[in-house]
Amino acid sequence: MQNLATTTTQDAFLENKKTYSLNRCELNIYETNASMTNVSLKFQNFSFTSMIRGRKEVRLTNKSNKFEYLPGESIVVLPGEEMTIDFPEADHQSTQCLAIAISDDFIKNTLDYLNGNMPKLDENSSWRFLNEHFYLFSSESLSYATSNLMHIVMENNSAKDFISDLALKELLIRIMQTQARSFFENNYFIFKNSNRFAAVIDFIKNNIHEKISVDTLARIAYMSKSNFFRAFKQELGMAPNAYILQERIHRAKLLLRKFAPISDTAFQTGFSDTNYFIKAFKEVEGITPKHFQKEICNS
Repeated sequence: MQNLATTTTQDAFLENKKTYSLNRCELNIYETNASMTNVSLKFQNFSFTSMIRGRKEVRLTNKSNKFEYLPGESIVVLPGEEMTIDFPEADHQSTQCLAIAISDDFIKNTLDYLNGNMPKLDENSSWRFLNEHFYLFSSESLSYATSNLMHIVMENNSAKDFISDLALKELLIRIMQTQARSFFENNYFIFKNSNRFAAVIDFIKNNIHEKISVDTLARIAYMSKSNFFRAFKQELGMAPNAYILQERIHRAKLLLRKFAPISDTAFQTGFSDTNYFIKAFKEVEGITPKHFQKEICNS
């Protein structure tokens, strides 16, 4: 597939572009080693971009103000949408970004298949992209799907077109699930009385200091426990208990930034004891709560 991405920018930017083309997608890796402003990048097809290294400042024309774009974060760009990019630090820290432009027919066929053969368990939901939720924070599932596709595209395999189709479908599902999490995170308080997942997230956030069971969440969603578990994971891309842990750690980091005692933080975020909190925090963040607070002091 050719000519999915077009750029209008300085020659130096174009010289650091690597392109890998397949039947259903085009993968571009952009590397910039010089500070620039107002670089214009426009895609003809639906595209998924992911920051690999460095820092950019990005604005989507007619959709957003300028915002910081950091490694691990992603942006979904609609067909014909323009990104205006500044590279304020590229002189001393090069930037590298991945952009995957995907065939419109492939996206339509994938959505049609999912909605026809794998419909959402929640009858009020369907597989779709949320155009207003284009900026996605770090996501382990998105990172895995992106890395998997990059590996397939770059390897020497006669079946790479077929294998990449499967990887692309996984990436599209992960994008939709990540968008759904973003939507509910930002709007749960608005839709808590009309949407079962918004009501569940509202309950979790307001009771994070308590023990929260999947049975309780299933009752709030008016679903059986087994159906709720599958529907939650299908909609948001993670199991209810994983989401609860993520929310506990998020709340704990807010408290630790205010230098709350570690034992108090554990109690206020629903952990059964301090040792379990320290272990869980380290598994998620890679450091202990104490070291987390030390890093804040030294920053």
